[in-house]
Amino acid sequence: MDMESRQGNKSPSGMTHPNHRSSSKKKRGRNCCLICLAVLILVGLLFLILGLTVFKAKKPVITVNSVVLRDLGVSFDITKLQVHLNVTLQADLSVRNPNRVGFKYDSTSATLQYKGQVIGDAPVTAGKIGSRETRPMNITLTVMADRLFSNSGLYSDVMSGGLPLTTYVKLSGVVRVLFKIHVKSSTTCDLYIDVLNRKLVNQTCHYKTNL
Repeated sequence: MDMESRQGNKSPSGMTHPNHRSSSKKKRGRNCCLICLAVLILVGLLFLILGLTVFKAKKPVITVNSVVLRDLGVSFDITKLQVHLNVTLQADLSVRNPNRVGFKYDSTSATLQYKGQVIGDAPVTAGKIGSRETRPMNITLTVMADRLFSNSGLYSDVMSGGLPLTTYVKLSGVVRVLFKIHVKSSTTCDLYIDVLNRKLVNQTCHYKTNL
């Protein structure tokens, strides 16, 4: 009887205690969570490294290749000390996108200025420049004569034989590298026109880019 009682209390061979099975499942679940977290961290670090190195946002560059005086007409009204002026300039620009992704820019205007006063403009339509692409832009700027009537300094400048003008172009847009990065690029060219000989004699350009 004693032998049968002891055999009856013995657990069958190969059976696992329920608490042990539950503990194993929890451990496996915890390990899976840790592995997934580690993979996510590694992927995040990889994207961060690529964003700061290979895909780091770079500044688009506007270059003024040439500015040509296409037309110049000057007439004087001596009684009113006024100048009637017609000027047409052709500006050949190029915009280089050094990024490995496209640069999308908004519509804007190129302006022609006389001593800070806008006397002419030309529209620049919105567009996109592809990865590492250089795109040419041809802009024609014409003086709007009515904007110069009130400028008293124009008469003396033209009478002295020279006309200082400034061209200004600014592009604003975004480069998408993991997230949107806003960039601005602009160029300003100071010009001097020899009125007597009807030619452009001096040109100095300045470039500026912001991220």
